Amino acid sequence: MTEARALALTLDGAVVSALWTEPADMQAALVLAHGAGAGMRHPFLETVADRLARRGVGTLRFQFPYMEAGRRRPDPPTVAIRAVVTAVEAAAALAGSAPVFAGGKSFGGRMTSRAAADGLLDAARGLVFLGFPLHAPGRESRSRAEHLSDVPMPMLFVQGTRDRLANLELMRQVVHALGSNVHLHVVAGGDHGFVVPKRMGRKPADVWDDVAANVHDWIRKVG
Repeated sequence: MTEARALALTLDGAVVSALWTEPADMQAALVLAHGAGAGMRHPFLETVADRLARRGVGTLRFQFPYMEAGRRRPDPPTVAIRAVVTAVEAAAALAGSAPVFAGGKSFGGRMTSRAAADGLLDAARGLVFLGFPLHAPGRESRSRAEHLSDVPMPMLFVQGTRDRLANLELMRQVVHALGSNVHLHVVAGGDHGFVVPKRMGRKPADVWDDVAANVHDWIRKVG
């Protein structure tokens, strides 16, 4: 496993923690924003960072201010978006000549898309969403995707077929409407955390390798 270096990012006078993973043969870097209920050290993001590092993709994980302060309620969008922008700018400085991408898990990915739609992520070549939260459980809608038409760069959505926060048919409709610059990779049997039922006969390591391979291949094509 590639060692992650602890960093501190300054955000409007406050300081939030971050982790920078830089493989020896780094080809690109990806900013990974965490989900609403767990921070940057959650096993989901740890696993993604490790699997991507094996393929030459560095990662910058960071804490949203509410998580850094130990609060449970997520930051308002304006605060969360500013945190994403700060992290992407930091990654661009760390990555040197390597292309930078941005995204993350669930809430973190959605806040990244909001930042991009607002024209604030000039340093990013594309966005990677690991379980985009298209709607609340049991309340299927595409309203959370309306701003995505304003995102000016390529996007990759990685979605599980059992994700209660994203009906797959609705997600396919969203991706289709966004055009050829947007790609959907489906994790067969995966839930919102890409957990696949044992009855499907897929080992967790194989699922993660498949996710990382597809993210890496897409980054290589776009970058």
